Amino acid sequence: MTEAQGAGAQAAEPSRVPRSWWVYRGTGLPGHDISLDDVLPPPPPWRTFDGASADPALSGADPAERTEPAPPPEDAAELLRRLGTSISAVGRDVGEADMVNAALLLRRPLLVTGRPGTGKSTLAYRISRELGLGRVLRWPISSHSTLASGLYTYDAVGRVHAAATASADRGAGQDAGRGADEAAGPAGEAAPDAVSGIGDFLQLGPLGTALLPYRHPRVLLVDEFDKSDMDFPNDLLDIFESGEFTVPELARLRRHQPRVRVQTDDPGGSAWIEGGRVRCRAFPVVIVTSNGERDFPPAFLRRCLHLQMAEPDLERLTDIVTAHLGPLAEEPRLRELIAGFAERSRREKGLAADQLLNALYLASSGAQTSGAEWEALLHAVWHRLDGPGSA
Repeated sequence: MTEAQGAGAQAAEPSRVPRSWWVYRGTGLPGHDISLDDVLPPPPPWRTFDGASADPALSGADPAERTEPAPPPEDAAELLRRLGTSISAVGRDVGEADMVNAALLLRRPLLVTGRPGTGKSTLAYRISRELGLGRVLRWPISSHSTLASGLYTYDAVGRVHAAATASADRGAGQDAGRGADEAAGPAGEAAPDAVSGIGDFLQLGPLGTALLPYRHPRVLLVDEFDKSDMDFPNDLLDIFESGEFTVPELARLRRHQPRVRVQTDDPGGSAWIEGGRVRCRAFPVVIVTSNGERDFPPAFLRRCLHLQMAEPDLERLTDIVTAHLGPLAEEPRLRELIAGFAERSRREKGLAADQLLNALYLASSGAQTSGAEWEALLHAVWHRLDGPGSA
């Protein structure tokens, strides 16, 4: 190779140094020393939204303070389960970070494709932990998933039953009160009305919760999009474009009950909705995962950025193992297993990183031997994902 060729090859190699415009660095480590307000530029004019909180407790506050509901909860246990204790910057994929940051700046959903086990879903949790965006809202997709189920659910039957029970209780209380009047004069008050408001029977789904007017974007994981009905991608188009939706059950009550407090997808969470309309302030960080098993309509693809997840190399695999197993990853026998897995995964292209973690945990627990029994166990754990019997 000539000196010029060497210089050209060096220039062509992607730098691992973070770009100056990056908000997300790709490390998965919390940025305690930064504020998202300081590093995230304002959205493009065509992706600016003006949702505001409907909390009546803020009605007398300065308008600038009325624009957000309570901050989302943290979910440290889930982050630890998904990511381990840390992810180093050594295995950072610059192209991946470029696409994540482009989606953040443009306020567009990110369609993440790749074979199972390449870390598509994990990306949402890495973004959330690094940027401090709170609990990830996960929407697992199946063939029965609908846009409505992602936005909210309303238990109309439960509300009717509750009203009937409360009415019966009131009638029994009134009869008991009349009996007490006859026997001993004035009695206590009748049983209170036990009918709950409509908000107790209406719960926002993951998508509906993500579109609440939070100050900072929520992270929404739309997982395994391939499984959806053929029309489902088209159903999402208007939501991705408008950043809002209407709850008809609440809109019909807006003259008599302009604000309603409903449940959210967060455990124990609630939010106020005004006039039956939910509109975001910060468009959520939407990660849509797909195994590449089907094509999506051009209109849907136009509203998304596309990231093809790279196969994890030895560096990335070592990072993942270190995050979950700590110093154990430095043991020679485990490092040998990691290298063997990386080679086998490169050759067969049908393995997932969690299969490596399973094998390493077995090995560190004393299951590893030098005989055929260990090889058979390892083969069972490292079976290809397109079928246990695949070669």
